[in-house]
Amino acid sequence: MSENTKYTEDNIRSLDWKEHIRMRPGMYIGKLGDGSSQDDGIYILLKEVIDNSIDEFVMGAGKTIEISVQNQRVIVRDYGRGIPLGKVVDVVSKMNTGGKYDTRAFKKSVGLNGVGTKAVNALSSYFRVESSRDSKSHAAEFEQGELKDEEHLEETSRRRGTKITFIPDELIFKNYKFRNEYIEKMLKNYVYLNPGLTIVFNGEKFYSENGLKDLLGDSIHEDDMLYPILHLKGEDIEVAITHSRSQYSEEYHSFVNGQNTSQGGTHLAAFREAIVKTVREFYGKNYEASDIRKSIVAAISIKVMEPVFESQTKTKLGSTDMGGKLPTVRTYINDFVKRNLDNYLHKNPETAENLQKKILQAERERKDLSGIRKLAKDRAKKASLHNKKLRDCRVHLGDSKHERCLETTLFITEGDSASGSITKSRDVVTQAVFSLKGKPLNSYGLSKKIVYENEEFNLLQAALNIEEGLEDLRYHNIVIATDADVDGMHIRLLLITFFLQFFPELIKENHLYILQTPLFRVRNKKETIYCYSEMERKAAIEKLKGKVEITRFKGLGEISPDEFVHFIGEDIRLDPVMLDKDKSIEEMLSFYMGKNTPDRQEFIIDNLKVELDLVEELGI
Repeated sequence: MSENTKYTEDNIRSLDWKEHIRMRPGMYIGKLGDGSSQDDGIYILLKEVIDNSIDEFVMGAGKTIEISVQNQRVIVRDYGRGIPLGKVVDVVSKMNTGGKYDTRAFKKSVGLNGVGTKAVNALSSYFRVESSRDSKSHAAEFEQGELKDEEHLEETSRRRGTKITFIPDELIFKNYKFRNEYIEKMLKNYVYLNPGLTIVFNGEKFYSENGLKDLLGDSIHEDDMLYPILHLKGEDIEVAITHSRSQYSEEYHSFVNGQNTSQGGTHLAAFREAIVKTVREFYGKNYEASDIRKSIVAAISIKVMEPVFESQTKTKLGSTDMGGKLPTVRTYINDFVKRNLDNYLHKNPETAENLQKKILQAERERKDLSGIRKLAKDRAKKASLHNKKLRDCRVHLGDSKHERCLETTLFITEGDSASGSITKSRDVVTQAVFSLKGKPLNSYGLSKKIVYENEEFNLLQAALNIEEGLEDLRYHNIVIATDADVDGMHIRLLLITFFLQFFPELIKENHLYILQTPLFRVRNKKETIYCYSEMERKAAIEKLKGKVEITRFKGLGEISPDEFVHFIGEDIRLDPVMLDKDKSIEEMLSFYMGKNTPDRQEFIIDNLKVELDLVEELGI
């Protein structure tokens, strides 16, 4: 037997807790990422630490949480009960250790797996935990999960509570950067779900008095509401509902035990069903479910005993029971919505009338579209058999049990050469490519009919699988990959207009990005550096010194597949497209693609917050 085929006791080894987490981080925190996406690992680390502080607040201990993020160093300080001093090291470094296994202490908490802070510890180059209680404190410092130092104080004037400091490890998270917009969104959700809690982030206070009503108020402009927000609360459930005047699609924000279940689950399915059932019974009409829910903007939060999630990052609820002696999730939500929504519609005839008008309008539009929709579906079906526009990948967002489902990406490119380069260099497991033929239609002010009439838009809608809403979205990231010139910029605007007009929730839920590609390649005989800005170009010339060759990339088609692999792989740079919460979608669209807008350049930069470094250079 050769050396290579020997299989003995020496081949078997057990990884200790930190080695296992570092070797398989995706099992614990989902995808790694660089901070450009809201569910990248660095935000999951922050969330795991905050969750513990939130659980303290829920138990009635500590009304304020202070958070500081400066560059890569994160500090989270709460004023809860503090970790029992004799267990400070164990709680952050021993698997299956924690207070939440005792359900008397933490009845309906988020983090029941006992892994949270251990994962943060193992995946940080520096981690410090400090607990103060009973006028004493105990602190411990770690590097990559390895205990380096301990400090016991018998006397301290520090207020009780826990303080965690950590720096995510650059060996695990490459070139990462915390984006305050994502952190702020996460913190807002925490305060909406915990009225009375104050979170101070880098000196700014976040607080909510009205829970999910405030969440909806922040996500839909007041002028766009069909009727005032309906806000319902029960012991283990809270709901907020309104309809948009202008939005085509359904929009939901769902939570379980304070966890944002961005992929929904059993509770969201029950909620959507309950709304339809109640409305049908109230009006005594068998309206189509899609007509009732069209343009709805709603939020639901429930509390469940020991919830079961479909993934480690807890983005989709799998539980069918509320726990204890309570009924199933479906029955509980159905009963609550039926009783309260029915009462509300009886007491508010004006809202009931407006809602019925909206449903009838949706019905008319659906019937008007039915013929063209059928034609478009048949056309899309034929095209999908040999769809030259879409080069698909193997894994999709719906494969929630696959550890790479959150990496799924659709690149939207223009022109054969750019599509060819991306297609040849992409990862076929998670990256798909959709090719545009020239500039897409300007959809500003057009009706939904155009999505079916325009072959390109219809095929794009079919590729994303978003006709009926985001529930079956096939890719987590939708990335616009166009040349960094005037034409490329115009195509970006037209695509963003299309999504903003017909599928704004894709942008609201942070699925839409702009691909950054390098402007320059600077190299000598030993090293090549790709530069994304003039500043990076100067730094590269300085670093390489002597005789260097500088290439200016004019378009994506000029970049060979061998080079392109660097820009869409581990080192991918994405700029998220974000909405300005102070403007309605309609206001944005008229600003954005209206007849003429002197403020357009300013709008693109300030309100959509897409970092278009080239705007000035190109004189748009």
